[in-house]
Amino acid sequence: MPYSKISYNAMLVVIALISGCEKPVEPVNIEPGATADWPSWGGAPGGGRYSPLEQISLDNVASLEVAWIHRSGDFRQGPDVNDPDLDLRTAIPASSFQATPIVVENTLYYCTPYNRVFALDPETGEERWMFDPQVETSQKQVTNCRGVSSWIDPKLKRGAVCRHKIFAPTLDARIIALDGESGKRCEKFGDNGQIDLTAQIGELGERDYSITSPPAIIGDTLVTGAFVIDAFDTDVPAGVVRAFNVRSGELRWAWNPVAPGREPMNSDGNFVRGTTNVWSIISVDESLNHVYVPTGNSSPDYYGGQREGHLDHYSSSIVALDATSGEVAWHVRTVHHDIWDFDVPAQPSLVNVEIDGETIPALVQVTKMGLTWVVDRRNGESIFGIEERPVPQTGQVDGEYLNKTQPFPLKPEPLHPLHFGPDDAWGLTFWDRNACRDKIAALKHGPIYTPISLTGTILFPAPTGGNNWGSPAIDPERGIMVASDMQVPMVATLRAREDCGTSGREFPQQGTPYCVGIDLLSSPLGAPCSEPPWATLAAVDLPTGEKLWQVPLGTLEGMIPVIGKYFKGSPGFGGPLSTKSGLIFVAATTDPFLRIFNIKNGEELRKIELPTQAASVPMSYKVSEDGRQYIVIAVGGHWTGTFDSSDHLMAFALKAR
Repeated sequence: MPYSKISYNAMLVVIALISGCEKPVEPVNIEPGATADWPSWGGAPGGGRYSPLEQISLDNVASLEVAWIHRSGDFRQGPDVNDPDLDLRTAIPASSFQATPIVVENTLYYCTPYNRVFALDPETGEERWMFDPQVETSQKQVTNCRGVSSWIDPKLKRGAVCRHKIFAPTLDARIIALDGESGKRCEKFGDNGQIDLTAQIGELGERDYSITSPPAIIGDTLVTGAFVIDAFDTDVPAGVVRAFNVRSGELRWAWNPVAPGREPMNSDGNFVRGTTNVWSIISVDESLNHVYVPTGNSSPDYYGGQREGHLDHYSSSIVALDATSGEVAWHVRTVHHDIWDFDVPAQPSLVNVEIDGETIPALVQVTKMGLTWVVDRRNGESIFGIEERPVPQTGQVDGEYLNKTQPFPLKPEPLHPLHFGPDDAWGLTFWDRNACRDKIAALKHGPIYTPISLTGTILFPAPTGGNNWGSPAIDPERGIMVASDMQVPMVATLRAREDCGTSGREFPQQGTPYCVGIDLLSSPLGAPCSEPPWATLAAVDLPTGEKLWQVPLGTLEGMIPVIGKYFKGSPGFGGPLSTKSGLIFVAATTDPFLRIFNIKNGEELRKIELPTQAASVPMSYKVSEDGRQYIVIAVGGHWTGTFDSSDHLMAFALKAR
């Protein structure tokens, strides 16, 4: 599940943004220096969200100003998700502007929640071209586009038509190839410049199947997964990962995550349905010829009694595929028989780590549980060790089965608490805290992996995370990982089929004996029943696996009048950017601010007010030696948030003398 199904901000009151908080920005001297593009979603094909630029530094970060803003007009407001009468099964949520732009050959490219693609001058924000794929979005439950991908044909000279291709994913399950220079379709790719990912998928509903993340590219092969709707049905489309020739669009291979020895196709020529999907961002390593995919959990998320064994085999896993054949090279499960929606949400981050004088090609994977896997990306072997530990075995509903143990990395230590009970209750007042304690005691509670029950089970970590799709950022020179983490408890309640359909706050899980309700665990005053901070930013030293620091991320400023700034931790979606100069840029909160931290100690150096919340990941580039370094972030809200959706793509740079 890429996002929460129930807003955890039910207690917040929307008020106008507070402006004029900061001192006037002082100009600084801009010295000539190195340039750097941002050629793929995570900054590199293996992610990391790291910029080697250092023009913006600890010494001058106070001189950042808005350099330009581009607005597409592509956004919509949604219903009040806190309305108890709202039917979440049929509601059309607000748009969510989650894009991270790329910068290649002096042009910035990004996609909007409606899948329009824009090419901009990266120094001025001036529009160069726009492409509209004509996607019908009015009935789409999820309207987001995390990014586009770039490929340059080494066989063609600069100026040749479609030498530089921009690949744009769409909500109606297409990938379109565009000429990076003109924005026109590359007609020789697929069918008139596009491939249709609904081929061999079978029957589809309007909301069932979309491409929301940018495809990965390795050599001349394009690889993509897809977002498949959560918690609605057992008979959902296949989560197949497919690879195509970047020049022709011809299918090269397909990997449908069934267990070894099982047929990936049905007799009707379509892919076996119900397999785990890959909705997040894929990484690649050309030197190893590996494609690394983070998988979701098998449908329908919160009940697995009717899953056949072949549907769980690759669920909630990190899987390495051979880029030539699509065959599995290795895979590591992060959860056995996942019935908590703890799918692997984030792009696998590839980084070389030096341990005891040996350089190990590592893969770092954060999870919704707040647990971090650090493995050798050549073979999937854990660098710090994995321990199978006993987990709760009682209280599950009839028909469900449980795994006796679950894997726990020995290092790094968890970034999220792994136990929750009455003694952990928190409230705004003594009365409020006691009400929370009573509520917790009446629900099934305890350590992580407590099974979901008919009376309600507290999920802490929640299906939102812990970590989610925007983390982490990794500084390869310092060997430091920085990740944002949400810490808000939720309650999952299974209901017998005959009791389903009475509430719009439940998800049907058709094909099983149970529907499910997901709710915030909150006090009578509307605050989470867990102690703040409700979101953090943490740094881990990768060579040792030790946590360096963990600090609150955000406040409720701008959401609760006057006292909001005193509440620590503002849960949101997105993630951090790290730079060579030792700065961390991050929004990823429900409050409307971009914050800048010192990577060494977690000190918050500055916060910049934004037009609304930013549910995205910043990026950085510098395209001319005597020019400025830019920090760019999509600012457009999230459907679970308290602020309006919008369409601001904002660039910041140092104010020059």
